[in-house]
Order: sequence, then structure tokens, then C-alpha cells
Amino acid sequence: MRVNQRRSDVEIIAEMLRIGANGAPQTRIMYNANMSYSQMKKYLSFLTNQGYLDGVRTGHPSVTYHATERGLHLLKSIDGFMEVFGLYDD
Repeated sequence: MRVNQRRSDVEIIAEMLRIGANGAPQTRIMYNANMSYSQMKKYLSFLTNQGYLDGVRTGHPSVTYHATERGLHLLKSIDGFMEVFGLYDD
């Protein structure tokens, strides 16, 4: 059960990695993760700089973001942690 309804940074990162697992453009990540443009840019910058997401140019100026192996490993770790501590809403 969650006391605070706001998402943590870790939950937002996990959601972005989940969306990026099959590849997604910025707008899909932003809308599916329910974030503002500025939030999405901040997290996207962090995730790409750390090697968790990789941007692939699919046209000009289209870029699709994919979770890297490192990103998928992080997602699996986050999911495991959240499950153990009962932090996911079911």
C-alpha cells in the first residue's frame, strides 16, 4: 500500500525503461509515463547519459529510444526490489 501517491524517481525511471523496452519516440514515452515535457527531457537525458536508453535516429529529426541491456538489467532489479517490498500497486 502506498502512502504517498506521487511517484518516486525510481518509479519514473522504471516506467520509462519499460516503455523503451520495445522502442518508443519521446512523445510516446512522455504520454505513456504521464510526464511533462520538461520532466521527460530531464529523465531522458539522465537515462541516455548513463547508458540505460539509447536513441536511434529513424528519420530526420525522429529518434526512437530503446532500453539497452544495461537498462533492462536495471529495470529487472527495480522490479525485484519493488516486489520484495510490496511497493507496486496491484
